[in-house]
Amino acid sequence: MYTKPFLKWAGGKYRILDKILQELPPGARFVEPFAGSCAVYLNANFPRALICDLNSDLIHLYTHLQQEGESFIAYCASFFTPQNNMRSAYLALRDRLNASSDPRERAALLLYVNRHAFNGLIRYNSRGSFNVPFGKYKKPYFPLQELRAFYRKTHSTATEFIAADFRSVFAALKPGDVVYCDPPYVPLSQTASFTTYAGNAFHAQDQNDLAACAKKAWQKGIHVVLSNHDTENMRNLYASAILKRFAVQRSISCDGDKRKAAPELLAVYG
Repeated sequence: MYTKPFLKWAGGKYRILDKILQELPPGARFVEPFAGSCAVYLNANFPRALICDLNSDLIHLYTHLQQEGESFIAYCASFFTPQNNMRSAYLALRDRLNASSDPRERAALLLYVNRHAFNGLIRYNSRGSFNVPFGKYKKPYFPLQELRAFYRKTHSTATEFIAADFRSVFAALKPGDVVYCDPPYVPLSQTASFTTYAGNAFHAQDQNDLAACAKKAWQKGIHVVLSNHDTENMRNLYASAILKRFAVQRSISCDGDKRKAAPELLAVYG
């Protein structure tokens, strides 16, 4: 039984953990340049971990949980009230998140909007403002046990959380590191182009740079595993890696009836 993340996450890896974990050999440190919901980190067994992401709200959420434990969990829970499960309250708290300069407050509000927003999406506009509409859930779930499990993981595994671009993460890798990358995916069609995250777009050049970083790290003896959609472009980009292809049922979609299996690719350098 795997440990579940406390965040909802589009494209989260909980459902395919068995396929990913079997590609991760033992190592001194586990490194994730794209933290996401941390499903892989929560279930990987390493003595140390470096978890990074460009989304500073996300990193602050993980850091405050690691540092404060129950007191931060109680602070997060204070936003999960029946009064706050209304569109007007949601929009006010979303505005509060966007206006706040307090990392702790922004972190707790990120958890609130994640659980109250439409489809649990984490999305920012080009100005860096969270812009997902209200989700209209009857009773949004407060992930108490999942938060506690995450807190325990951060102390059983010596973990460092950093807001950073993947390029700087790869530049600082050390022998003995094992890397897993779950970047924003290439779209499967012209209409499926959700690549804006934390106010930043992940372009084709970013995909190329990531592939180059992975290959360079592998040539230095560092094991790297990457996920993406299984497209011809991705297969060509990772041609020097061992490619594993399979289908994944997506859990987040605008239309529940259209949540079809998507072609998934694992590129393994090692």
